Amino acid sequence: MIREICEKFTNLPESSIRKLEKISEGLPVLSELLETDIFIDCLVDSDRAIVVAEANPEHTSNYTKSVVGEYAYRKNEPAVIRTLETGHPSRDYKALTQESKYVTQNVVPITDDENKKIIASLIVEEKMNGNQTNEIKFLTDTTKEILLNSLKMSQERKIINYVKDGIIIFNDKGICIYQNVKIKELFKEINYKTSILGEHFDNIVPDSIKFSDLVNKKEGWNTEIFIADKVLRLEYFFIKHEVKKNLVLFLKDITDIKIKEKELMLKSVAIKEIHHRIKNNLQTIASLLRMQARKAEDESVKKILNDSINRILSISITHEMLAQNGFDNLKIQEVIKKILRNSVRENINENLNLKISIEGDDFQINSDKATTIALIINELIENSVKHAFKNKKCGTIIVGIKNEGEKARISVVDNGIGMENRKIKKNSLGLQIVKSLVKDKLDGDLNIKSDNNGTNISFDVKLDQN
Repeated sequence: MIREICEKFTNLPESSIRKLEKISEGLPVLSELLETDIFIDCLVDSDRAIVVAEANPEHTSNYTKSVVGEYAYRKNEPAVIRTLETGHPSRDYKALTQESKYVTQNVVPITDDENKKIIASLIVEEKMNGNQTNEIKFLTDTTKEILLNSLKMSQERKIINYVKDGIIIFNDKGICIYQNVKIKELFKEINYKTSILGEHFDNIVPDSIKFSDLVNKKEGWNTEIFIADKVLRLEYFFIKHEVKKNLVLFLKDITDIKIKEKELMLKSVAIKEIHHRIKNNLQTIASLLRMQARKAEDESVKKILNDSINRILSISITHEMLAQNGFDNLKIQEVIKKILRNSVRENINENLNLKISIEGDDFQINSDKATTIALIINELIENSVKHAFKNKKCGTIIVGIKNEGEKARISVVDNGIGMENRKIKKNSLGLQIVKSLVKDKLDGDLNIKSDNNGTNISFDVKLDQN
């Protein structure tokens, strides 16, 4: 668009047009940084200039539509014509926009170094009675660097990400040549000078590092400091121009973030402590039941109490793991491993050489489902260990895990005598617990296959989708 307009309405040579195209690449970043509308105008005749490029901030623009290709008349925008004619910057000139709105214009000339001629003007507009006049000094004092390579912002696009943070720019001597409004706000909150233009780096930056130390660094630098009850993050990086380097400082108030991080840490500690206490309480209940079982004379009562103890301990396992890591999600294989150690230790026959293994996938699951799976696995393993290997000297139990995406299938397979030979009742409490948990808690199905070569019991687990 710049080339098309210039070739049609001006006599600018190819080198000048290329320069304007280069400068225009950095305008969007400058516009967001200064929060103002920025234009490039070229002279058409003694009374008119034409807009060849523009950039508007996302939320604070004075315009509702593009004005590229429209004229700027002397009577409406005298500063534009004055600067194009004289080559002098024009500050705080009142102007009437193409949309009939009054604004204040600050204008600097754009020159072609090859022939020393003025080829265009760079216009920064703000609403009447704006508060950014001092910041336009940044444009005037560094006109050459801005216009020659637009502060290299077309390449340093990441600067856009910082426009809501405090921004200070220092020249190669460490003198502040720009500060945005946010810096003034931050410095006021920490009782620092709010107007720092012309001040040296070492006199204004709330950090112990010196400008000379930063200049010698090959890369940028970032740090966090605590000052006036605030936590500030400082990030420095350099923008090179020929042999000179401008230093840019981004200053962000991260106090709220740090407070939230501390709150989360305290909550995590509290949650871990809660799980630890639940685990201890469950183990206390199990100990009381164990004492009761020892005193019971009826073997059937002992069996019922011991089964209840194992169920309570299987629940406590998940709380033990949650107390250790503080996260709600647990790895399924780790849960099952702990269940296996508990069930085998409590129920294995000393004369049985039993091999138990876990095969398949591993994945994370929330604590509620982990507790349910722990109960189910406890029932199935306990049942196999107690009943599947009667009159056998050796046996195997394999816990298989298969992640199928939206759901997972977990199976407990033994090579025992089969359920018919075990004479397991279809309405036994253990199976009732398993069926109820699979259906109501896991939203899955239970499948039982059993013959003389062993038993395969599998169930589905509906997985949470991230």
